[in-house]
Amino acid sequence: MAKRVAVVLAGCGVFDGSEIHEASAVLVHLSRAGAQAEVYAPNTPQMHVVDHVKGQPTPEQRNVLVESARIARGNIKDLAELDVKGLDALIIPGGFGVAKNLSTWATQGKNCSISKEVEDVLRAFHAAHKPIGLCCISPVLAAKIFPGCEVTVGHDTECEQWPYAKTAEAVKELGCRHVNSQVSEVHVDARNRLVTTSAFMCNAPIHHIHDGVGSMVREVLRLA
Repeated sequence: MAKRVAVVLAGCGVFDGSEIHEASAVLVHLSRAGAQAEVYAPNTPQMHVVDHVKGQPTPEQRNVLVESARIARGNIKDLAELDVKGLDALIIPGGFGVAKNLSTWATQGKNCSISKEVEDVLRAFHAAHKPIGLCCISPVLAAKIFPGCEVTVGHDTECEQWPYAKTAEAVKELGCRHVNSQVSEVHVDARNRLVTTSAFMCNAPIHHIHDGVGSMVREVLRLA
């Protein structure tokens, strides 16, 4: 039987949704491994819509599920329908949508709240001892929900290669362990069955991002 993996998206586009290359890499690597991806997104309004040419918000309003359906080629379900019993693992790609639509991390940092639907799903997989894969900014969801867990978002010293390194400090302030890693590497928290990788938290060539996401997917499937 093919392993069934829930992939939760947060919209479509790095600045206001899921990072498209990360989401695509997850789906490609799951397919290559013979796993069955089931894509979900919350049926809620986006925090805002960003013009990706100008990098600025617009007055538009969009729906997270409707936008995520672009990446899923229409084959997507409302997150409210997710049933952990029939699934083997969970993966959440990154992108600012994680920090804006799945949580309020973008505006509140470590003091954020997480969407109830998203928190319920994460807690359900954790309680069932089923693996959770998180990349880019999405490991902060685990840091907020599972005190003492271990994650990586890359490095904890800000520089040109690691422009978002302050995120690691926030993870530590939440009482979790941050593990420095390269973009091609993953960290596995065996106790919590969490697999994390930095992806676009690093200024790296896109094929390195793709390979790092692939390592995350392989570890998730190994644990499933």
